[in-house]
Amino acid sequence: MDRDTPAPTGIIGSLRSLGDGFLSSVEDRLELFAIEIQQEKFRLIQTEFWVWGAVFTGMMAITFASLAIVYLFWETARIAVLGGLAAIYAAAFVAIVIGFRRFLMRQPLPFEGTLREIREDRACIRSDS
Repeated sequence: MDRDTPAPTGIIGSLRSLGDGFLSSVEDRLELFAIEIQQEKFRLIQTEFWVWGAVFTGMMAITFASLAIVYLFWETARIAVLGGLAAIYAAAFVAIVIGFRRFLMRQPLPFEGTLREIREDRACIRSDS
């Protein structure tokens, strides 16, 4: 197609401009969505890495500390020590679950940028009519 020819005017030209603007907007939103999906994927992988690292090292520390404490009190108060450790671990579990729920509530919505841009587009379209 020859680039030196002027764009058609009239209703056909207006429709083409409108279609081009619409497709350009859709393309921008899809590019933003693709970037955000990459960011969400990276954040998910990073979060899983940290969670599994913490779980593994925490379990190892708890296991060996518990064995050492029970060994120290084997002859005198083995049942009391085991019950106390179980209560401490249950309380720690509840605290971790509550903390994790708070952490999840503070996280931004996935695809927040894309949703914001779409809201702005809709507001712009509504204000022009």
